Amino acid sequence: MGGESTTHTDRRGPGPGAPAGGRTGQRLSGLVVALGTVLFLGGFAWGAVVYRPYTVPTGSMAPTIAVGDRVLAQRVDGADVRRGDVVVFKDATWADAPMVKRVVAVGGDTVTCCQEGRLKVNGKVIDETYLAAGTPAEITGFPTVTVPEGRLFLLGDERGGSLDSTAHLTDAAGGTVARSAVDARVDAVVWPLDGMLERPSGFEALGPLSTPGPLRTVLTVVVAGAVLIFAGAAYGPVAQRFAASRARSGTEPADVR
Repeated sequence: MGGESTTHTDRRGPGPGAPAGGRTGQRLSGLVVALGTVLFLGGFAWGAVVYRPYTVPTGSMAPTIAVGDRVLAQRVDGADVRRGDVVVFKDATWADAPMVKRVVAVGGDTVTCCQEGRLKVNGKVIDETYLAAGTPAEITGFPTVTVPEGRLFLLGDERGGSLDSTAHLTDAAGGTVARSAVDARVDAVVWPLDGMLERPSGFEALGPLSTPGPLRTVLTVVVAGAVLIFAGAAYGPVAQRFAASRARSGTEPADVR
């Protein structure tokens, strides 16, 4: 009576009804997608609460902001505005619409122009690097203005054609605007993608500058969420292709008699 020995090796992949990658992998994939969705939607919600979009209709802030540029402005209290900030405000004596200008002096400051074509605040000549190269601080000078407490003196970066505080010097407020008129502070130009505004370092000697808003963090959260969503969603198809590849590369069952 002869003996018989049979060795059977089964390297088949998961059956048609089995989830690719196993249950643990599927659960992790679902958790990754859920986390990504929370980050993605949460980032957008955060941005919507903190920022307001504006389209700048004129070239009065060129070259910093060109006509038609789309900007994101952080909602701020007027008390938080600092020298050098580009702000969105609304003043009935200027126009019945939001305007975008740069704050060059705050309450208690004295501002005048021009000394060798440059602006002077509190006796200090300001290096305005945001102006177009070779552009004087003003086409014509203006006498010294003392800014009342709680008010701001604002200029456009395109000094030749900007209807700013210098165009309102004869108004009752002497060309100044109340801090309470400020709605937001411009953080970045988002269309075209020029990015965050540069910090106006010429004002540093007069006091602290504003810190940038959380726009970079908001964008990081949104991008991280999108990456997690795609990574989690791609897990199933990738695991399925990997399992199929392993099944095709396996050997046929061998019988040894």
